[in-house]
Amino acid sequence: MIGWYVHHQGRGHLQQFRLIASHLKTPVTVLSTIDRPPWWVGEWVCLPSDVDVEHPGDVSAGGVLHWVPLHSPGLRRRGAAIAAWIDSARPQAFVTDVSVEVTLLARILGVPVIVAAMRGMRTDRAHMAAYDGAHALLAPWPAELNPADWPRRWHAKTWNVGAFSTFDVTPRPPTRRTTPHKNVLVVMGAGGSDVSMRTIADARAATPRWTWRSAGVGAWLPRAALWRALCDAHVVITHAGQNAVAEVAAARRPAVVVAQPRPHGEQLETARTLDHAGIATGLARWPAPEHLPRLLNDAAARGGDTWRKWSRGDGAQRAARLLDQLVDRVGETESDASCTRH
Repeated sequence: MIGWYVHHQGRGHLQQFRLIASHLKTPVTVLSTIDRPPWWVGEWVCLPSDVDVEHPGDVSAGGVLHWVPLHSPGLRRRGAAIAAWIDSARPQAFVTDVSVEVTLLARILGVPVIVAAMRGMRTDRAHMAAYDGAHALLAPWPAELNPADWPRRWHAKTWNVGAFSTFDVTPRPPTRRTTPHKNVLVVMGAGGSDVSMRTIADARAATPRWTWRSAGVGAWLPRAALWRALCDAHVVITHAGQNAVAEVAAARRPAVVVAQPRPHGEQLETARTLDHAGIATGLARWPAPEHLPRLLNDAAARGGDTWRKWSRGDGAQRAARLLDQLVDRVGETESDASCTRH
């Protein structure tokens, strides 16, 4: 059995779980504040919210953790529910995506924890404790592009599976470009964006030779429509969230990756890494309109084959295989220990 904590912020954590779980042989129980989605038929433990105190005090325990508000009934019930499930189910492994507090709780209870690694500044006290205590760090990028500030001990236990997306196994639709202009697709996420409809309008006015379309700015596109739009785009401008970047990588489209404000500078570090590796143009903020023609032309000239450095197309399968292998090893160890006792 694997326990899997899915964080409630944004859509990416749930999407990553869904992709990996579809390839797992080991049964999984999800623990999350999110309501069970209709597509999941396995076990699902609904956790109480820990955002239930109007004026929480000392939420970081003096900088040791990230979110442990004093006198929060939800926090107590949440921890108790996780501990009770671990005591009852006795999982061979526990995945956290993402929470320092849940990582440490599961490890304190004697379960090997696999942490879904995030880019950005993760060398604060809380992240150091979680990453140090983890059995493994699951990284959706290649080993040669691990963050430069990571200590060597983290590199040694990182599972670098490469980026993975729902579109890795989706057939590419026939190209459908009906206008004489090149087209650009803007992709923004559910976690918040500083790109507005006015931003798109200003960009359109500055690039009369380009046709603009957006997903996540003003309206969402259904998954099938998004895939077609990605494949049809001459250039994609995307935020630097892991899932969005993985989807552009799956489409192998030229890209400009614009970081959005996120905790710990996650997107900024991703955009810089992609830029330095020559995979995509990475920017710290949305560019001034007058810079867009050059940025789009340069991206189109670079092409999209560079994404092969970031994504091999089988990241979810590789992650699932590593988790299944860990469960098998833990099971063999427990069996040997049982035989020794008897």
